[in-house]
Amino acid sequence: MTVTESLTPSTTEPSGAGQRWTPRLWGVLAVLCAVLFLDGLDVSMVGVALPSIGSELGLSTTSLQWIVNGYVLGYGGLLLLGGRTADLLGRRRVFLVALGVFAVASLVGGLVDDGTTLIATRFIKGLAAAFTAPTAMSILTTTFAEGPARNRALSIFTVFGASGYSSGLILGGLLTSLGWRWTFLVPVPLAVAALIAGIALIPRDRPAADGGHDVIGALTLVGGMLLAVYAVVTAPQSGLTPATVAIAALAVLLLAAFVLAESRVRHPLVRLSIFRIGSIVRANASMVALLGSYVSFQFMMTLYLQDVLHWAPLRMALALLPAGLLVAFGSPFMGRLIDRYGTGPLIVTAMTSLSAGYLWFLATAGSRPGYLLTVLPAMLLLGGGFAFGFSSIMAQATDGIDDSEQGLASGLVQSSGQVGTALVLAVVTALVSTATTAAAGDFNPFRPGVNLVTGVAVAGLLLNAVMLATARLRRPVPAAVG
Repeated sequence: MTVTESLTPSTTEPSGAGQRWTPRLWGVLAVLCAVLFLDGLDVSMVGVALPSIGSELGLSTTSLQWIVNGYVLGYGGLLLLGGRTADLLGRRRVFLVALGVFAVASLVGGLVDDGTTLIATRFIKGLAAAFTAPTAMSILTTTFAEGPARNRALSIFTVFGASGYSSGLILGGLLTSLGWRWTFLVPVPLAVAALIAGIALIPRDRPAADGGHDVIGALTLVGGMLLAVYAVVTAPQSGLTPATVAIAALAVLLLAAFVLAESRVRHPLVRLSIFRIGSIVRANASMVALLGSYVSFQFMMTLYLQDVLHWAPLRMALALLPAGLLVAFGSPFMGRLIDRYGTGPLIVTAMTSLSAGYLWFLATAGSRPGYLLTVLPAMLLLGGGFAFGFSSIMAQATDGIDDSEQGLASGLVQSSGQVGTALVLAVVTALVSTATTAAAGDFNPFRPGVNLVTGVAVAGLLLNAVMLATARLRRPVPAAVG
């Protein structure tokens, strides 16, 4: 019996169109959404609290960046392995263990008085999230049948991710005024509650009968990804030093060894032929364009509003909130739109909205962008683009994939998003490294960074528009009747 069959009534239609969701099915979705909410909440809260952390612990700007980069290193470096491990060892087991580790690391992070230990807890939390995020997605995609049921679940799932990030901006501003430690401690009871609910509601599943013994593949993948992400996040600070170049070269060698190993072992950790599926390749490239541009733009706006305009954290959070609200309120409708129009047109719509948002900002910003004329319209266009894009890209990345590889597919697309975001953000950071010393209100030092994210979004638009147009041209013309 499949997971879906064990959680849904026997009257469920094969297409999922008339599927009635049982209370337990809703409970499983609630647990998965809670964990995604926690991920978004944690990332945005800690970002708001960085100045207070640096002041109390006496951390330099470089050390503070590692509170963010440590999480990115663990998350981006282990995501692909995390998704595949869930396929091989059992999704429920991997999900619950990783969630427990996340809760413990959050607790320790809120109690430490040493910057190095705090950075270590951030790395561990990123590592735990690298297992919970793709595992949650693979539990969702194997629990809800492909089609309307899965699209609806993905839409709800996206709402909680956006709500977590948006709530974290507001909550981070409020909690930081009480003390930065609360931004680490508040997620603990939420994670524990999700863990208890997960133990009770998520059904047991069987590990894969084959695989799980590709040791060389696991070692080369983890080593290569960790070194690659490390090189990406440190290059803006250290430049192209011999050490940075050597680390990047070693990462390339390890990843090449991983590809070689996967092509020769009987039960590979990652089936390389999955990259021959055009829709998966497009979904991964689209996720790079979506997250890489969106997160990097928000990073620049955070710097501009807090460090140049000297806005309080809460005021800054409220300024960026419209994008998150649009995602939260728009995402529930995405499932129906995917059912009706398919993922391709919606991804093109998403990339069009993103590109329009960045172009509008560049066209109207001048040297001192106003909020009502420039920032607010841009945030609404970006929120619309994210709402259309995220669910559609995730659906495209997992459609048609066997249940035994859902963790691999979801881990792959999330890895692309995280590593791509790290790369775009690294270049943006280098471009705007002197922006915080700009004259009062001057936005011009940030303009090269906005130009870059605009180019990334437009590239994503062109890729998807060309592929959609090509697919329609190849579509056979119905034969005339009579």
